[in-house]
Amino acid sequence: MNFSIRQAAKNDMLRVHELITELAVFEKEPDAVKITVEDLEVYGFGDDPKFHCFVAEVNDKVEGIALVYTRFSTWNGLVLHLEDLIVSENKRGLGLGTALLDAVVRFAEQLGVKRVSWEVLDWNEPAIEFYEKKGADVKRDWDVVHLNEEGIKNYISKL
Repeated sequence: MNFSIRQAAKNDMLRVHELITELAVFEKEPDAVKITVEDLEVYGFGDDPKFHCFVAEVNDKVEGIALVYTRFSTWNGLVLHLEDLIVSENKRGLGLGTALLDAVVRFAEQLGVKRVSWEVLDWNEPAIEFYEKKGADVKRDWDVVHLNEEGIKNYISKL
């Protein structure tokens, strides 16, 4: 199957949002997506873009995305964070995920970052196996900690 990888454009954000929602359903959190298409357009394509996105196109339809942004590690310096690597369920196994990850790693090299990092759910064994086959080190001894919007408000109210 022929496909292409390219940088996302603003007019791709509706489809990007659909894929993000598809991932949320797969991860058993169908109501977790709060971001809108407009948010993606503003944050990704404004004067100070907050993320970079690659898309995989099959027959002129976006069927996969890799959304990344930079952050800073006090131990290593500049890091590229892979927020989501998503391939439409009916297009998995065709090489889109590999091609998207390839694009991310090439981008990381261009930026000169010291590490690419991301999270994966511990029950998502196919994804874990995919990442390990690519040479990624899955850190099983770390927990991810979040303070959501409500948690931030509660925290501030106690200061």
